[in-house]
Amino acid sequence: MFATLALVMVVAIVGSLPAARSGIRLPLVLGELLAGIVVGASGLGWVDPGEPTLDAVAQVGFALVMFVAGTHVPVRDTRLRPALWRGIGRAALVGAVAVPAGIGLARLFDAPHAALFAVLLASSSAALVLPIVDASGIGGREVLPLLVQVAVADTVCIVALPLVIAPPEALRAGLGSIAVIACAAVVFVGLRQLDRTGMQRRVHDVSKDRKLAVELRVSLAVLFGLGALAVWTHVSVMLAGFALGLAVAAVGEPRRLTGQLFAVTEGFFAPVFYIWIGASIDVRVLWEHPSRIGLGLALGAVAVLVHLTPRATGQPVALGALSATQLGIPLAAVAIGLAGGLLSTADAAALVLGALVTIVGAAIAAAAATPRRPDVADP
Repeated sequence: MFATLALVMVVAIVGSLPAARSGIRLPLVLGELLAGIVVGASGLGWVDPGEPTLDAVAQVGFALVMFVAGTHVPVRDTRLRPALWRGIGRAALVGAVAVPAGIGLARLFDAPHAALFAVLLASSSAALVLPIVDASGIGGREVLPLLVQVAVADTVCIVALPLVIAPPEALRAGLGSIAVIACAAVVFVGLRQLDRTGMQRRVHDVSKDRKLAVELRVSLAVLFGLGALAVWTHVSVMLAGFALGLAVAAVGEPRRLTGQLFAVTEGFFAPVFYIWIGASIDVRVLWEHPSRIGLGLALGAVAVLVHLTPRATGQPVALGALSATQLGIPLAAVAIGLAGGLLSTADAAALVLGALVTIVGAAIAAAAATPRRPDVADP
């Protein structure tokens, strides 16, 4: 167990090197996914994704990644209100265009996954887009509608995914999604009450003075509880993480908790999850099924094109391409599809390839949208 985790963390360090280079800032997750592919089933075979401990840690990592993504959504920002309907309208426009595009791709590549393709094409990744916007310093009046659009698309597609990937389980998954969202709403009400009565501040002060990390422990306990409910109802843990993150963001996340979550997630659990996903995908099957290479490239390219349609409403091209970034939805589809025998290994690899195409597109779009800093002359 420890040898496997040590190897995974070394691989994670190596995978982070491309993101450290100057120029186009490649998302950290891209290097980690590629590193996982190299050491996993597709390459050297050093990492066994079926190892129980690694699988369990990776699932925790997925929930934490989505939890952190949810906390990054600026729910309390009053500036979002004027941008609310514009962002929702753009998400709806993308969703409407994604339906015929998904059907067309399914027919073109003879794949029985038209509804799944539509959800993938309509999805965005708050886990990637929000950090990219922060790190790149992208500003302007169109950024807030972009954040709303991404958050709405991510939330809707998270709920829709289990319904379209396994139609026979749609009723159970739908009820499970409602249950998870309802529990997250109860958590929000409880946190808001604690905040209003001053109890949250008192607990925060005691935790800080005595170094108890109470807020982190409570957050993890609730997250794992929601994750257990999601697994029991055949819903992805990504919904549990994202819904809880939104609830915490709506009340206001303490800075100390923000730092603790960042350290726990980005330092350990997230790299394990991304490398585990990369190691799980056997990209060699793509060479045996060339049409799936075309499918993966088409999924990525069409996703970008679909997300460029809000250009008609005034959205800049770079921000439209950035909103096409996919991560959680394709990875959840692969995890659910492979575990339930709902996706072939070739189709699963195609979904990951499509996601990688959108991530590369996001890196290029972020470079184009990043404001240029004037050169400072030497004194």
